[in-house]
Amino acid sequence: MNEYRPGGFQILPPVIKNLLIINAIVFLATYVFKKIGLINLDAYLGLFHWDSPLFRPWQIITHIFMHGDFGHLFFNMFALWMFGSVIENVFGPKRFLIFYLVCGLGAALCHMLVFHWENAEAIHWFTAQDPGMQYQMVRQIVETNYRVVKAAPLATPMVGASGAIFGLLFAFGYLFPNLLIYVYFLFPIKAKYFVAIYALLELFYGLRGGPTDNVAHFAHLGGMLFAFLLLRKWNISSRNIRM
Repeated sequence: MNEYRPGGFQILPPVIKNLLIINAIVFLATYVFKKIGLINLDAYLGLFHWDSPLFRPWQIITHIFMHGDFGHLFFNMFALWMFGSVIENVFGPKRFLIFYLVCGLGAALCHMLVFHWENAEAIHWFTAQDPGMQYQMVRQIVETNYRVVKAAPLATPMVGASGAIFGLLFAFGYLFPNLLIYVYFLFPIKAKYFVAIYALLELFYGLRGGPTDNVAHFAHLGGMLFAFLLLRKWNISSRNIRM
């Protein structure tokens, strides 16, 4: 059995550091370009469903580095550092980056599959429209036509690293199940229970849904699922981790 033992713990390992920098730069550029009316990067780099006329292949990767507002960015980057730094120290930079991206891509895939399954009728109507529609035209159709309310995600991009972050969260609980996580820095809970509670909440809110819920719950669950599958493929578990 292979053992994974970090050669030396780094508080800010290289991939985590570069991910923090890239996400901050992309967020700042998105804000500035939108403010001066130059370009709406969300419309080009955020991830639209593959049935949307606004979908572009590169969005599968670029959406992971986009965020809706500063709070979204801050909490995702804090979680990236909190859980990701431990995982990168154990996996090493190359394997960690692969793990992070696979979780992000898996999260996006699960989100789009569930959306397609839940909204097949609305998608059919929407995609029967002019395939050459631009961003503002698509937004106008969704905002003025009640028939396509369910298809709103076809005109609203998914942004954020949350799917990849949930993959890291799962890996942390899976590899270090008995380590304590302090909720609000006060209440200790074992990592395995923390992850389980989070997963159940995401499943509950995902199944409940609602027109005002703009959180991609099944993307979060998808990140966890792909984290589990990749850890199993690599044969990494708490039994062969030595800190």
